[in-house]
Amino acid sequence: MAQAVKFDRYGEIDVLKVVEVPEPVAGAGQVVVGVVAAGINPGETKIRTGWLHDRWPATFPSGQGSDFAGRVVAVGPGVSGIAVGDEVVGFSEERSSHATHVVVPVEQVAPKPAGLSWDVAGSLFVAGTTAYAAARSVSPEAGDTIAVSGAAGGVGSLVVQLLRDRGVTVLGIAGPGNHEWLRSVGAIPVAYGEGLAERLRAAAPDGIDAFIDTYGDGYVALAIDLGVKPERIDTIIDFPAVEKYGVKVEGNANANTIDVVSELADLAATGALEVPIAATYPLAEVRAAFTELEAGHTHGKIVLHP
Repeated sequence: MAQAVKFDRYGEIDVLKVVEVPEPVAGAGQVVVGVVAAGINPGETKIRTGWLHDRWPATFPSGQGSDFAGRVVAVGPGVSGIAVGDEVVGFSEERSSHATHVVVPVEQVAPKPAGLSWDVAGSLFVAGTTAYAAARSVSPEAGDTIAVSGAAGGVGSLVVQLLRDRGVTVLGIAGPGNHEWLRSVGAIPVAYGEGLAERLRAAAPDGIDAFIDTYGDGYVALAIDLGVKPERIDTIIDFPAVEKYGVKVEGNANANTIDVVSELADLAATGALEVPIAATYPLAEVRAAFTELEAGHTHGKIVLHP
């Protein structure tokens, strides 16, 4: 038997449980992976609580999790290029990676670079592809000044680095405890809270060219007030603002390919992309992991170890 995180109704953290399930079997074109590391993401909280029911409804009993890295333990008929024992990075589109084993189409895994840690490898899909798409969506060019909300979080920390690689001046909006890290990756830290608009104007006296919102809570409206054009604003979370202001909403769904995951894995393996790991938890402590995540202001990724 395998183990997996499940919930059988919408609710708070206490609906999560780890249960025994049959070990998955690889069908045609599929592989079964023994999961070593699986990142958790804020979107999983929103699905579990029903906040995204209209967009991504849950079918009960529901599993959860998209990110994972591990070792291939079985391959199905027709699989080539991947063998039992291979170390891989990958993703599930079935909300099933928070488990000891996951079965996915072979097209959703790729070799894990030898120099990449398991925790980083298991954290790349949702945050990495979301950051990749968000950074690309605002058409960054060398010399631009771009503000990023939630700049030290799982997605924001990657957005900042991808923009800096393009020669962009990045204004990283985050709490004071994360300012040193933002400076270390070449960003200009700006404290969130009352007076933020004035601080942003002071940091960018010639104006802000684009804005990427990874946090919600009014940042799109702030960007509009600062004079940023709607076509150069992207939010990954504030869906009402997309309707109101006509800004972009490009994220994971716009870059969720194994090629993008592989590119990010290679960048991380060579040190060109830092993926901060905030904490790790055994699978059995999934509730504690989400308690930390939902407290907010986490710097980087939280990872489960099945």
